Amino acid sequence: MSKSFSILAALLVVLLIIGSQSVFMVDERERALLLWLGKIERADFEPGLHFKVPFFNSVRKFDGRILTLDAEAERYLTVEKKNVIVDSFVMWRISDVAQYYRSMTGDESRAALRLSQIIKDGLRSEFGRRSIQEVVSGERALIMETMARRANNQAKEFGITIADVRIKRIDLPKDVSDSVYARMEAERQRVASELRSQGAETAERIRSEADRQRTIILANAKKEAENIRGAGDAMATKVYAETFGRDPQFYALYRSLSAYRKVFAEGGNNLLLLEPKGEFFRFFNPKPEFGSEPNSKFAKPELE
Repeated sequence: MSKSFSILAALLVVLLIIGSQSVFMVDERERALLLWLGKIERADFEPGLHFKVPFFNSVRKFDGRILTLDAEAERYLTVEKKNVIVDSFVMWRISDVAQYYRSMTGDESRAALRLSQIIKDGLRSEFGRRSIQEVVSGERALIMETMARRANNQAKEFGITIADVRIKRIDLPKDVSDSVYARMEAERQRVASELRSQGAETAERIRSEADRQRTIILANAKKEAENIRGAGDAMATKVYAETFGRDPQFYALYRSLSAYRKVFAEGGNNLLLLEPKGEFFRFFNPKPEFGSEPNSKFAKPELE
């Protein structure tokens, strides 16, 4: 009885071992490869429980998620023969697990080395066709897009898909940085000088135009003032003439009084003794009496 129980227990253990060797689980984050004595038998497993032949079949599992390869910073020459230090990384995943196994024997480090070489060759080619200014600011996005497309085409033969290629930073060596900054400073100074000269030219043009407009405005204003003054003098002359024609005697008296005011007002407190003779002082002569001579042009008008 004990001997038969031992045999039964041994059979159960063997069956359990064989059963455990006959199934395998594939996680949704994994890619599984079924091998028959080392040769690929099947590679299209969905996530879940699957069966295999014990001792003849073996299963290789690989990470099916997107992996990141952080490449070491490398020096690259631009079209100007200047060195730049580029730090980049690659995001990739296994798209064809059978091809990946055949080309890389399932070694992730070997795949990373191969991808790193592809990225370096691509960056060397792209940077060699561009200037420092273009790779730093002008065409950085275009370089990454071109690199991702080219690297993806090359990685297909390894069963790998490149999801993205990114440049983290681009640094310049110390000597190159100094020369670039000096050239940038000289360029900025040249642009500033050009803008200053253009501003001075524009200011001079505006100033000349303002002076021309000022001269024109003053000339027009002077012309208008002369016209107004001439019209006023003509009107005043007309008024004087009408007044003289209306009462010549009063007009003569008014003109003499105006002349007296101007002559005797000058000199301040100076005293001048003159004999009231002559035509200028005719109104100071008491004889003949003002307007007493009938034929005098200053005759006193008759009262009605």
